[in-house]
Amino acid sequence: MERCGWAGIDTIYLEYHDTEWGVPEYDSRALWEKLILDGFQAGLSWITILKKRDAFREAFAEFDPQVIATWGAAEVEILLQNAGIVRHRGKIEATIGNAQAYLRLTDEMPFSDRIWSYVEGQPLVGGYATLADVPTQSPLSLQISKDLKAAGFKFCGPTIIYAWMEAWVCLTTMPLAASGIMRFNLWRDERPHNGQGAVTVPIGIPEKSGDFLSISI
Repeated sequence: MERCGWAGIDTIYLEYHDTEWGVPEYDSRALWEKLILDGFQAGLSWITILKKRDAFREAFAEFDPQVIATWGAAEVEILLQNAGIVRHRGKIEATIGNAQAYLRLTDEMPFSDRIWSYVEGQPLVGGYATLADVPTQSPLSLQISKDLKAAGFKFCGPTIIYAWMEAWVCLTTMPLAASGIMRFNLWRDERPHNGQGAVTVPIGIPEKSGDFLSISI
């Protein structure tokens, strides 16, 4: 399998690239966890977060928004003493606020449905030849960032949102090589339909559409 240039040689990074990055995510809680971890990454490397992810999950109640939303100053102080995570008061406090914002949004509709609606349920494929061509934000990441901030989220700027979009394959920016083909075959075969399990849909040839290649199904 051809890997993206950023994967490097570290085993934990290679495993993340091969099994998680660019694989479609439809679970609302998992999408929220990914967003929170991307927020903690700000100013740091992603491999730092990956190496601490198990500790994060233990410290943050497996990223259960219903639990975290009830936390206050006492829990923040406990987390600030946890050397296994990124001990940044602003990010910890934002996670509690983001859990509360998440619950408010889910009163209206599932978080996954809300986020996937930005792309009408279908991943966008960036038509980039090399990693150097990939931008750090886009009009779509700006819009999602704006909407989440209006809903009460923090640490969700357009650059964070763009990286988040890439990770759960609302947007794939990898060159259309073996790794990209693998991801889209997985999406084709396992894509949930309206939360009712998985269906197999035929995948068409990418067609140029604006700044993106859109997969026709």
